[in-house]
Amino acid sequence: MPRVRLQDVAEHAGVSTKTVSNVVNDYPHVTPEMRARVLASIAELGYRPNATARRLATGRTGTLALAVSDVSIPYFAELARTVARQAAARGYRLLLEQTGDSIEAERSMLLGRESGLVDGLIFQPSRLETAELARYTLHAPMVLIGENAAPDSVDNVMIDNVRAARRVTDHLVGLGCRRIGFVGHEAGGISETSRQRLEGLHAALRDAGVPVLPELEIATSAIGAAQAEEAVGAALDAGIEVDGFFCRDDLSALGTLRALRVRGVAVPDDVAVVGWDDVAWAPFVQPTLTSVRPNTERLAQIALDLLEERIAGESGPGRHLIVEHSLVVRESAPASRPR
Repeated sequence: MPRVRLQDVAEHAGVSTKTVSNVVNDYPHVTPEMRARVLASIAELGYRPNATARRLATGRTGTLALAVSDVSIPYFAELARTVARQAAARGYRLLLEQTGDSIEAERSMLLGRESGLVDGLIFQPSRLETAELARYTLHAPMVLIGENAAPDSVDNVMIDNVRAARRVTDHLVGLGCRRIGFVGHEAGGISETSRQRLEGLHAALRDAGVPVLPELEIATSAIGAAQAEEAVGAALDAGIEVDGFFCRDDLSALGTLRALRVRGVAVPDDVAVVGWDDVAWAPFVQPTLTSVRPNTERLAQIALDLLEERIAGESGPGRHLIVEHSLVVRESAPASRPR
């Protein structure tokens, strides 16, 4: 079948091609009645805007990209859903890129933006250094999210991981924990995320007069519940003594809970457990999981605000902004427990 053209929609709706273009590009000065008539014709004819033609006419494609390391990690899946919903409310489509925690994939993805498929990018880097990231800002508007260091020239949105980790540790200490383990940092080379969370743990322990015990810090071969269960189980079988676990993320917490349950260790009576990300299933595991909750709604909103400003021509220095977090207290590490 021949492709439906803008002119075909205009003739079907009885309006000018300019009016159809205004509706397609979501310009605000179209009356509701006219917009409804054009949208009805678009739906009936099956019209699809030509992205190349749209870019030639407006300089934009109406498409953004979100790039993260691994969409199978629940936090990134939930973040992607939030960004996609908010982007759609602003009139954008969203492309999702997965870099696989590979520096080559991160470079390839950034350079690929020169093809003109997207107007801007929200990117969670895990491997690229700041100097290299700074060079890529020349190609298209970009906003970074996450804990990795950001160039002064690039916008970045994150939560304060050190402060949040201190909050977790203070909560565990308040429950009477004195031998607090950390689960989930990478065995093959610690990430900036893990480094900051360990920094907050150590600082809070020192402030509370509680020993920092590196032997209680349990690395895993990869981010995942199975890897955490294996590592924690091996540590428990080797005789590790711990009364609280601070888990790098909720997947690590899930594996930790299972390792404890299999060995008959009661949570929270014997060992308290805190996760990080407060993913959708955290209130439904047994026991329900206490977890750090990043404000992903606010993170997505700020990232999109900054990106739209860059797309519109903002050329000032990078804005590095902190998004709030909270500690959601549930059964695995309650507000108090029997002494």
